[in-house]
Amino acid sequence: MRTMEWAARRDHLGGTPRKMIFMAVGAFAKAVANLLNRTTVYNLETLLRLVRHRPPGVPLLTVSNHMSTLDDPVMWGFKGFPVTDAELGRWVLAAEDICFKNPALSYFFRLGKCIPITRGGGIYQEHMNEALDRLIDGAWLHTFPEGKVCQEDAPIRRLKWGTASLIVRAPVTPIVLPIVHHGFEKVMPENYMFGRRPPFPLCNRDIRIVIGEPLVFNVPKLKEKAIDMSRDSSFSHSGWPKAVCGLDEAAQRCLYTTISEQIRGVMEKLRNVLARQNSRWENNYLEFTTNYEPFYTTSVSFICFYYTLSFKLHDFLLFTIFECL
Repeated sequence: MRTMEWAARRDHLGGTPRKMIFMAVGAFAKAVANLLNRTTVYNLETLLRLVRHRPPGVPLLTVSNHMSTLDDPVMWGFKGFPVTDAELGRWVLAAEDICFKNPALSYFFRLGKCIPITRGGGIYQEHMNEALDRLIDGAWLHTFPEGKVCQEDAPIRRLKWGTASLIVRAPVTPIVLPIVHHGFEKVMPENYMFGRRPPFPLCNRDIRIVIGEPLVFNVPKLKEKAIDMSRDSSFSHSGWPKAVCGLDEAAQRCLYTTISEQIRGVMEKLRNVLARQNSRWENNYLEFTTNYEPFYTTSVSFICFYYTLSFKLHDFLLFTIFECL
């Protein structure tokens, strides 16, 4: 059974509740990303082009690492991105045990185009079929294939197979766009005080987002390779349906592993690029601060922050007024 699916329909109450949610949540994301913190995005043009101008009927599947509970929607709040547009906005897989704990939360997240996923429910659970329906519609879907929040500065973990299964099962192979970000773990740390998250997002942090180049998988060729690999595989069987993609369970597992590892490899390369950018920025910052007395540096930083904040507030108010007109 699909949880409160009726609230996620485009025509629910004329689409007004969805538009209101996207306006409110989008404004919040803009405030956190641009007003309270500093966000830098690399290769923004690629994401904008695929969100706005990809061929009709071709779905977009973005994948990213998962650094905090605020990754979505704040990661879409950077300047120049239409985060308040309910039509262009992404669908996203969200943990059922966190976002759909009661009817009020379920309704809210459904209006925000969130699809509940049961952890441990497997890649063929009913809500994964709902995510597949969105790809069939040619929509944009975002996933966090690591499966859970990880705030350690460590290599990308092994990806869950759900994302790969969607790529294989979609009638039109989606364009896959990898994204890696850093800094959200400082905006919403898991262990901020007494082992709990802060009640509100922290400010004056640096967020960096690097967008990769689109990946297009040759699924028929990968299926043939998976069949050959599965003959020598030792995967255990758990009753997966063969009719889903025409492969037995062993071949499916080989196929999903191959696709997941390709995506993870690209994400790891992006993470290394981002690490070099962060290291370069930190070295420049340290070089600057060591040339000044601590009190002077603190005073200048304090004044510059609030001076910059006033200009950001002015721009943010203008943007909000413009979006509401």
